[in-house]
Formats: sequence, structure tokens, C-alpha cells
Amino acid sequence: MPPAVASGGPARSGDPAPVGDPAPSGPAPRPAGPYARLFAHPGALGCTLGGLLARLPMGMFTVSAVWMIADAYGSYALAGSVTATGLAATALAGPLVARAVDRHGQSRAALPATLLALLGSLALVVCVHTRAPVWTLFAAYAATATTPNTGGMARARWAHLLRRDPAARHTANSFEQAADELCFMLGPVLATFLCTALFPEAGTLAGCGLLLTGTLLFLGRRSTEPPPARVRNRAGSAPLRQPGIPALLLVFAATGAVFGALEVVTLAYADGQGHRAAGGAVLACQAAGSAVAGLAFGTLPPARSHRRRLAGCTAAMAALAVLPLLAALTAPLPVVAGALLVAGLATAPTMVTGMALIQRLTPAGRLNEGMTLAVTALLGGIAAGSAAGGRAAESLGSAGWAYGIPLLAAAAATALATLPAVSARRTRVTAHTGGT
Repeated sequence: MPPAVASGGPARSGDPAPVGDPAPSGPAPRPAGPYARLFAHPGALGCTLGGLLARLPMGMFTVSAVWMIADAYGSYALAGSVTATGLAATALAGPLVARAVDRHGQSRAALPATLLALLGSLALVVCVHTRAPVWTLFAAYAATATTPNTGGMARARWAHLLRRDPAARHTANSFEQAADELCFMLGPVLATFLCTALFPEAGTLAGCGLLLTGTLLFLGRRSTEPPPARVRNRAGSAPLRQPGIPALLLVFAATGAVFGALEVVTLAYADGQGHRAAGGAVLACQAAGSAVAGLAFGTLPPARSHRRRLAGCTAAMAALAVLPLLAALTAPLPVVAGALLVAGLATAPTMVTGMALIQRLTPAGRLNEGMTLAVTALLGGIAAGSAAGGRAAESLGSAGWAYGIPLLAAAAATALATLPAVSARRTRVTAHTGGT
């Protein structure tokens, strides 16, 4: 905020200060707190609100599709197959959409991609309502894969706005991770309420309205948008060719397996304990813990070594993953919910640090593509973790042993994150000692 300028011409030396005038001061004080300073940037608040609205449907569409299809066709297996097809299509289309966003700019590329995805969602509603042939459900839901990665675009905007302020970028990444957790925590709850209280298609229709409104608000803040790579003429090579990124994507995949396994195992465990309706609320505890940790993590200084911090965060995630297993084997469901709340405290720091590494390793002109690759790896891990968790829940019963699957996935993430960190440290030591 610019300092106030007094009117009436310059004062002469020795003149008394006019009564009521403010005392002379230097530059206006910066807003207190890292998050207040973050949103003091022009356009940042409006852009963030639009991004939140656009991201909320991401936690709604899958649940809404399951409700619609299961109600109309009487098959949860069909509903699961349709949504799995959409996940696979997203893994293929996501990086291509992100590459177009980087090359042509967010405003030009993201809106057409969003409109195509909305047409897919509306087509799914029509197909379900008219009981169309099953193959049309797969085709319609696959078209929704062009939905842009709003979280990635938001992080790219922060990286552009705060390119000279690493501490503020760390705070922004932490906030975006907390926002992701909040949207994926509230989205399924809202979708379930709409589909059950109104009609099965209500969740999808509401999600379409939120996505369109949020995207228009987000893209309308042009002052925060980074220039397209073709204008800067320095897109750089593909992110997958950058040293360190393939190994980092494996960490994201293993972390996604933790999320996918926790979701299925928790729902199955709650059902086995006779509290099926409480499964969603119990699972939301993990997201709530992650959201709180993300906001607190943003107040910390940036890491000196992101690789070492990622190794530490994944180790904490693995250590805390023991708690749900112990609680499920020895305590009632409310204690399991508390254990998931605590276990979630390591999730956001892991994701924030991993995304920060992606930003450091990806060429500036292909930042959206790099972060979308991370999300694609995460989604692939979620799918694998869901499958493994489901098989474990069926084969091991309702005693709680299936919580060993997310524990093993977290241990794998720790191993994958630790090896590059140790290698990088040895390289620095060798360089420092001259190879001796």
C-alpha cells in the first residue's frame, strides 16, 4: 500500500506541524503475518476465491457419478468402471492440456478445455437420465478428462508473482495444499447431500455450475497470470527429461497409494464395524489434519534442501501411518478417527515440499505441465492404492489389518525420497572435498 502524501505544498523548516495531520512516516508497514502479506498482492484474493470454487467440484464429480449411475443402472461395479475410465483418461489428457496452457496462456487454453469437460459432464447426466446404452457413459465421462488442473495453474501464478520471494512462495504452496485438502474434504460431503436430498443428478449439475463460475473468476484476474511460454520463448525441454523428476514422480505415486488405500480401507473398516454412514466423516479427519498442517507449515521458513525435507516428511508420514493400524486393532471407531487426524498432519508437508521440488526442477515455461505430471502420478498411485486396499480389506476382514497397506505405501515413499536425498548429499560432499 503506498504511503499517504500530504497536500498543501512542502513545509518549511521550523514550521509547526498542522494540527490533525499525521506524523511523518516512512513506507507503509507490511501486513502482519505471512498469509496477510500473501493476499496483499493486487488480484490475489479474487484469483484465490475463483480457484477455490473451480476446485471444489473435483471432489464432487466422482461421487456424484457413482450415485447417478448406481441409482439408474443398479450397479456399483459399472459406476466404478466408468469413473476408473475417467481417471485413466485424465492421466493421458492432463499433461497435454497443461502443455497447451503453458504454451498459449491460461486464459486462452483453460477456458475451452473447461467448456469441453462441462459438455462431457452434462452429456453424462443426459445419458444416465435417459438410460442410454452403457458405452455412452464411458464416452461421456472420458470427455471430462480435459478439466484443467486449477491447483497447478494457481501455483504457477504464485510462482510468477513471488518469483523473487522464496519465503512467500513457500507460504503460497502451503496454502494451496491446504485448499486442495479442504476441497477434497467438502466436495464428497456436498455431493452426497445434493444427490440424496434432491435428486441423483443434482451433484453433477451443481458441480458444473461451480466449475464454470470459479474458472471464469479465476481466469478473469489477468494481472496475476504468467505470460505464455511462446511469448517468453524459453519453454525448455520436457519435464520428464529433467534430472530428478522421474524419481520424484515415483514418490508422488507412492504417496498417492497412501491416500487411495486409506480411503478404501477406512470405508470398509467403518462398514465392517456397523457404522457405514460414518465412514465419510471418519475419512474426512485425515483431510482435516492435513489442511491444518498445511496452513501451519506455511509459516515456517523455506527448506535449505528440499530433498532432505521431503525425505523427512515422508518418514514422518510413514511413522504416523502406524497409528491408524494400531487404533483399528485395539480401539473403537472414534479412536481410529483421531488416529487418522494425527496421521494427516504429515500429508500436506509432504505434498508442499514435493511440489516445491517440481517447481525447482521444471523449466519455467513448462511449469503447469510439470505439476500436472505430479498430479497424474498421484492419481495413478491413488488408483493402485485403492485396488490394493480393497483386496486387503476383503481378504483380511474387518479387524483392521488392512491399514497395513497404506503403511507399506508410506514406507515405499520414504525409501524413494531418501535415496535421491542421500545421493545429492554425497555429491555435494564430494564436490566440497575435491573428490577425496
